[in-house]
Amino acid sequence: MAVFIPVNEPILSGNEKKYLNECIDSGWISSEGPFVRQFEEGFAKYTGVSYGIAVSNGTAALETALFAIGVGPGDEVIMPTFTIISCAIACLRLGAVPVLVDIEPKTWTINTSQIESKITARTKAIMPVHIYGHPVNMDEIFRIREKYDIKVVEDSAEVHGAQYFSSHYGNQWLSCGAMGDISATSFYANKIITTGEGGMVLTSNPEYASRSRSYRNLCFLPEKRFFHKEIGYNFRMTNLQAAVGLAQLERIDEFINIKRNIGKYYREKLSSIPGVRFQVEMPWARSVYWMYSIEISSDFGIDAEMLQTRLRKKGIGTRPFFLGLHAQPVFQKMGYRFDLDDFPISDHAYRYGLYLPSGLTLTYNKVDKVTNALSEALKE
Repeated sequence: MAVFIPVNEPILSGNEKKYLNECIDSGWISSEGPFVRQFEEGFAKYTGVSYGIAVSNGTAALETALFAIGVGPGDEVIMPTFTIISCAIACLRLGAVPVLVDIEPKTWTINTSQIESKITARTKAIMPVHIYGHPVNMDEIFRIREKYDIKVVEDSAEVHGAQYFSSHYGNQWLSCGAMGDISATSFYANKIITTGEGGMVLTSNPEYASRSRSYRNLCFLPEKRFFHKEIGYNFRMTNLQAAVGLAQLERIDEFINIKRNIGKYYREKLSSIPGVRFQVEMPWARSVYWMYSIEISSDFGIDAEMLQTRLRKKGIGTRPFFLGLHAQPVFQKMGYRFDLDDFPISDHAYRYGLYLPSGLTLTYNKVDKVTNALSEALKE
């Protein structure tokens, strides 16, 4: 049987073992260890913000970021329906309400032209979610932020190192994760750099940074331990995780170069398969191709789920696209009737979209095998 090509494989051949051994030899394995601060400072500097607050995972980062800007009961947060459920969970745990918007068909990122119509007196924030390595078209969000004095909370989990060219801010390239009032990212095992699990809140606002540090640490008061004026959570990152993250950060440019080169090769190979669309890289974006994502034509007479089954039999790992938040049964059970609105682009993307093997260990030869298998599967 042919070797199975998985969706993701990280590269862990740098200083990961060296730094982990330092943790073990020193005894610093908890969140109090020195690698946490080094990783926070290093990733914040790389992103172009003043503060990084390491947390236990990306979902915790989103909740912490929302808490930091003051999101609470009754507030509304506008976000795309086409995203991971973590974005909505982060709102709901704070008593806020997600307000959903459809996506752009070419990039699968939030349709910014629909945001303004969703604004009400209760709107506290907009959450642009950069998708599959490609930035959101942010200039319209910048305009809305200034017009309505609404906070922007970036979900930059999938775009380590990606950039956006802003005409609004003087025709310059801006880093994803540094464009919002605050942002949240993830270092899950399939991200461009990983700590296994883990995440980080990023901001240049000292008050938001302070509130984030407090929230991730049970809202202990700095001057009086075991005395609490607000409810927080234990969202801390360990020194062991941060040690891996720091080693990964040392190689982030190398990893992004791999992702972009393989992305270009995928694009070339897929262009010869009629009825298959690769995620478009817009002129104002520098994508990092976190996931090599495709959408197939309905003319094939199959959907993404059927295609995944065929590819699995050929030794190719895949993952489905996001089911829109509006279609999640749990929210309907809870009384949130997001499904009363129409989200046709998200529905279509979920039905016909998937992502192909996207790990850092991919080679051109493996991409050839993937695209050949895809071409065969579509003809069955």
